[in-house]
Amino acid sequence: MEISLAQKAISCALQGNWEEAIKINLEILESSPQDVDSLNRLAKAYAEIGEIDEAKKTAQKVLKIDPVNPIASRSLPKWESMKNGDVQSRKFSSPESFLEDPGKTKILNLVNPGDDQVIASLDSGDIVKLLPHPHSIAVVTDNNKYIGKLPDDLAARLRNLIKAGNKYLVLIKSVEGKVITVFMRETERSESSPQVQSFPGEKLDYVSFTPPELIHKDIPMMDNGGEEIVEEIA
Repeated sequence: MEISLAQKAISCALQGNWEEAIKINLEILESSPQDVDSLNRLAKAYAEIGEIDEAKKTAQKVLKIDPVNPIASRSLPKWESMKNGDVQSRKFSSPESFLEDPGKTKILNLVNPGDDQVIASLDSGDIVKLLPHPHSIAVVTDNNKYIGKLPDDLAARLRNLIKAGNKYLVLIKSVEGKVITVFMRETERSESSPQVQSFPGEKLDYVSFTPPELIHKDIPMMDNGGEEIVEEIA
């Protein structure tokens, strides 16, 4: 099967091959100049190589086509304080990092979100850090800017495990306004508690893969007496 140009552009971005990503997205835009996905990818690629003015112009094109586009709306404020040549120092994860593993991974929303500018600078896939305190665990950027906190019940459990020697990878999964969703993975388990799971009883969430036709549909079933029963799948 032939790989589409969009797939090639995404692959280049995941590999950090930004120059090639720019070429491919520009090729797509020659035939589809209002393709906002390609424009957003192009803006991102420009920003990653320090061509901030081009990144801003491209994001502004997106907003002319789609005034409420969430990616461009979030990216522009982040780039306003930057100039050509500036390259953000950040760590990115590989797509494989998001693979779920029962007991070792968890997806959750942070509580007490931090400063709007810090949140606006976050991108999906960014690697962030845990910063334990006596009664809480903060999540911070690579340069120690506060993002938010883990819920108290989880923080209480992980503080003890971290003290024992457990280590964790924390990734930004998504940012929607002040809702910051992170993906956590246990990367190293303490030898003193090898049987203790970081996230016990976790169930993998496959909701996003549920076919639309199976959501909120009335499915007729028959009881033992032959009467029809209506059961709703939610």
